[in-house]
Amino acid sequence: MALKGAQALACIARERSPFLSSTTHHLNLRLHHYPSFTPQSYRQAGTLNQIRAIQGTTADPLTANKEQQKEESPEPENWKIKMLYDGDCPLCMREVNMLRERNKQYGTIKFVDIGSDEYSPEENRGLDYKTVMGRIHAILSDGTVVTDVEAFRRLYEQVGLGWVYAITKYEPIATIADAVYGVWAKYRLQITGRPPLEEILEGRRKSKGKVCGDSDACKM
Repeated sequence: MALKGAQALACIARERSPFLSSTTHHLNLRLHHYPSFTPQSYRQAGTLNQIRAIQGTTADPLTANKEQQKEESPEPENWKIKMLYDGDCPLCMREVNMLRERNKQYGTIKFVDIGSDEYSPEENRGLDYKTVMGRIHAILSDGTVVTDVEAFRRLYEQVGLGWVYAITKYEPIATIADAVYGVWAKYRLQITGRPPLEEILEGRRKSKGKVCGDSDACKM
């Protein structure tokens, strides 16, 4: 009897209060259309969100930046000089990025990251990773290989900055400049906080070994 009385009072209250009636109806509709969640589905949704969050935070910023640079600065087809650079060297990349920005206007330099999996010595006058890591190398469109300060001078000339290295054409400045650069090249890994070249080479061998197995298709 008490339950029936309470139900009757509720009905009377809804009839006398349009606001209460419409609110109750709206709530019933929301509950009817709202997706049901079981503990299992809730756990599955939570796991999926965690996976998405982990995927979003583990992206390699360096790789993403390189991909973005490729999209923003496509390599020129009619290049006059090819710059072989170490993409893992932070100080080197400052200069590369400056030249790349200047090259947007000239389109005369092709940039090749020797640390890329796509790098091929056969396509770059037989210059392997170890050789190019020792000092700066550039390749002219006629196949001539230039190194050290001359490489920088040639690169800068192609983007309207030839005056920066113009004095290095003359002796004894040329010899002195090459000697100074030789010291930098010898110690640049240590200066930039990277391991010795032997350790880098060993790491690359192990990495390529896992990917390539015993195949000869992935030689350094």
